[in-house]
Amino acid sequence: MNTKTSLFALLLCLTAMACSYTLKIKDGRTAHDRKQYAVAIPMLEREIPKAKTRREKGQLAYLLGDALVRTGQHQRALQWFKLAAENNYGADALKAQALTLKQLEQYAAARDAFKELGVEIGSSFEYRKDIVACNIAEGWLKEATGNGWSITTTDFNSPQNDFAPVRYPDGRLVFSSDRSMASGKENYRWTNNKFMDLFIVEPDAASPQIFDNQINTSGNEAGVCFNASVTEIFFSRAVSAYKGDDAWCKIYTARRDDANAPWSDAVPLPFQKEKINYVHPALSSDGQTLYFACNDADGWGGYDIWSVRRNPATESGWDEPQPLSRSINTTANELFPSFDGDTLYFASEGHTGMGGLDIFKSYRPDKKAWTPPLNLKPPVNSGADDFGILFEPVSPATKTAKNPGDLLRRGYLSSNRPGGKGGDDIWRFEQRIAPPKPPKTDTTAGKPVVYKMILEGYVLEKIFAESNNPNARVLGRKPLNGAKVVIETGGKKQTVTVKEDGLFKLELAENTDYQFTASMAEYLLNGTRFSTKGIAKDPSNPTQVFEVEIVLDRIFRNKEIVLENIYYDYDKWDIRPDAEPTLNELAAVLLQNPTISIQLGSHTDCRGNEGYNQTLSQRRAESAVNYLISKGIAAERLTAVGYGESQPAANCACSKCSESEHQTNRRTTFTIMQ
Repeated sequence: MNTKTSLFALLLCLTAMACSYTLKIKDGRTAHDRKQYAVAIPMLEREIPKAKTRREKGQLAYLLGDALVRTGQHQRALQWFKLAAENNYGADALKAQALTLKQLEQYAAARDAFKELGVEIGSSFEYRKDIVACNIAEGWLKEATGNGWSITTTDFNSPQNDFAPVRYPDGRLVFSSDRSMASGKENYRWTNNKFMDLFIVEPDAASPQIFDNQINTSGNEAGVCFNASVTEIFFSRAVSAYKGDDAWCKIYTARRDDANAPWSDAVPLPFQKEKINYVHPALSSDGQTLYFACNDADGWGGYDIWSVRRNPATESGWDEPQPLSRSINTTANELFPSFDGDTLYFASEGHTGMGGLDIFKSYRPDKKAWTPPLNLKPPVNSGADDFGILFEPVSPATKTAKNPGDLLRRGYLSSNRPGGKGGDDIWRFEQRIAPPKPPKTDTTAGKPVVYKMILEGYVLEKIFAESNNPNARVLGRKPLNGAKVVIETGGKKQTVTVKEDGLFKLELAENTDYQFTASMAEYLLNGTRFSTKGIAKDPSNPTQVFEVEIVLDRIFRNKEIVLENIYYDYDKWDIRPDAEPTLNELAAVLLQNPTISIQLGSHTDCRGNEGYNQTLSQRRAESAVNYLISKGIAAERLTAVGYGESQPAANCACSKCSESEHQTNRRTTFTIMQ
């Protein structure tokens, strides 16, 4: 996960990760690996002075900094990332340091750190956007004085996390929190706070109450919306697909006859898939379309904003969900949709922002297209995570506002910026008419507006910490000189060759789908897609520039490459649902590269009988092969080999291997054959 966002994975109530509480945590590394960050912090603080080598000290310092970031303690984290960099932990420490400086709004230092990081990994390309964003954020901060916005904290915040308020019809606010009043006896080991619940409060009060014990459980509930009559509720709840599995978020709904009746039992919405997180529901103004965020691989990348419309004619009562256009969604994360009338507000770390999540707005000039998002800038946004905005209804007085200082809007937003009570807080904002600025000379008056959409595409390759090791840590990407790109649209094709900057450009047509396929000798083919469908013209920005990246993997022949996230149940060899996404990606690579043949290998740890492990690993390798065949890969291109415990990846004596080292040895691999 990108370490520049502190708590957003928690705010999503993503995977509960620490679901196996029976595992005894003996050291900080294990606690961090299990995402028990609050547990890891004091352990790592004790272990760092005892490190035997500089490398070990650097690694422990990095893990401590990361645990602090993930619990919202960026200022404390910075010193540990610096210590990690000083102790030879390399690019990972420098990257974490640069991103943390950016979130702390130390933009000059962050800019220098990103430049140093580019030199360290051998690619100025990788962090060019971050450097530009630092420059832009500095300019926004200078313009913030006197722009009419003001931000103050609220009395009902707690030292824990409070966020994502929505308005109840009687004027109270319903929000999400892991404060000490929340249900359940256990604490969430990510934060050492309670699991999340929904609360309700008078805006000017200081003492929220539990929203509803029919909705809240001992697990995580967060992110809520209601229909206009408050007879329907939507919220996210973390649930497990099966016993012992990590918990994944699903959107639940419940109904009642009137605003005073009890809620029915909550049920998950029917269109949701397993092993995907669905979070942050928001209803359109007419109540007929539900918007939400999810990390479905059929989106544009990361978390995207999706919409789904009610349809009584279907068995489920809903149409098929669709991601919003590339005008809204990026290959990074878009989260927390909300509405003020027909204007969409959402948080993003993919559009140019100030550090963490920033709040953006967009609207639809017609029913099919969204305008390019506008960053709300400071003081609404900050270097920290800003999200979950709510506008109060417009009063008669604000409708007639016209003089500087007159109130335009007020409302609430969520942020983990400094100055709150701790963690994520809910802040009150006001927007007033700002004093007039000196008029600018309009050089475009009387000239016709020419709208253009420009796509800038880059073909890249990975930079490995060890150049000839495909299992080594990826430090970044760099342009791939000489790669060819086939551009397909409307049945037509054209081919371009990129130069040293890896760049290709084209002007896009409206309402059109594009497919890009890149190739290079001794690299696997790869591609991406882009669509101008759903992108509206923006009168304030007639030339819109978009970007795509295509990363080509170098062919490492006769070298085992570890497939991540392939796990099997004890004593079983069938493919679990959580292994399917990785195997689906491998199948897609094989379909794009029909001349490649691979060997699927399966390895066990050293525990158990050697002959048993050999048989088990062979069956597991064969299961992976059969799965790929079911996805359309020819059987003659696939070979299954079980290695048992004969080729451990971790160099440790069996009786002294840690659980992490055993997990390293239990791996599924593929090898591209000559």
